[in-house]
Amino acid sequence: MQLGQTRAIITGGASGLGNAVARHLAARGGKVALFDVNEEKGRDAARELGDGAHFFRTDVTSEEGVSANVAGARDALGGLNVLVNCAGILGSGRVLGKQGPMPLSQFQTTVMVNLIGSFNVAKAAAALMQQNDAGEDGERGVIVNTASVAAYEGQIGQAAYSASKGGVVGMTLPMARELARFGIRVATIAPGIFWTPMVDGMPSEVQQSLSASIPFPSRLGKPEEFAELVAFILTNRYINGETIRLDGAVRLAPK
Repeated sequence: MQLGQTRAIITGGASGLGNAVARHLAARGGKVALFDVNEEKGRDAARELGDGAHFFRTDVTSEEGVSANVAGARDALGGLNVLVNCAGILGSGRVLGKQGPMPLSQFQTTVMVNLIGSFNVAKAAAALMQQNDAGEDGERGVIVNTASVAAYEGQIGQAAYSASKGGVVGMTLPMARELARFGIRVATIAPGIFWTPMVDGMPSEVQQSLSASIPFPSRLGKPEEFAELVAFILTNRYINGETIRLDGAVRLAPK
């Protein structure tokens, strides 16, 4: 797939990694639909990207809302052949905290947004992508999910987050195998520690400590580097059913 031909939905597209992906694709002639719960940021982000960008206020956990917005995005973009799932929440907290055991609702919310939300948008997008005309190799679409290195070596306080991201890794291959007959590829990126609004709010000594923990290059990942990997996955049709770590060789310590 050529980047200029992308008609992409990007969840979490108003900021962070999702916004970097939207900017990267739009700069290369692609059209993008930003799905986000933050209406003000979402509208501003779409405006900055120009006429080829649209914003849809979207709660990824709502089946009806997502289904309607995916159809709306396809109409607004003049097609749909890419989904990049970047919407997510941290949901940090200990299983046994100072206030007692973690409320089950906290665990449920984290899994609901990060895992079930990703699946919810993916299946709605795939349902429309299967109707596309087949391109080279019979390709009709690409789905890129976002996991985390915490899926593999979650830290203390990340039980809910790691479980949710581990689920994203786990559904990548079976989904790729199933959707192969429609010519839809599925891949996942597991980013390490990246410069995002979340990290921006941390004290500088914490930021420096995080940077020092990364073997090479000894710095936080740039959202543009994440966007470049997404673009590579879109253009290289032989990448399918795989989760790619993008992390500077970091392996998270217990805490």
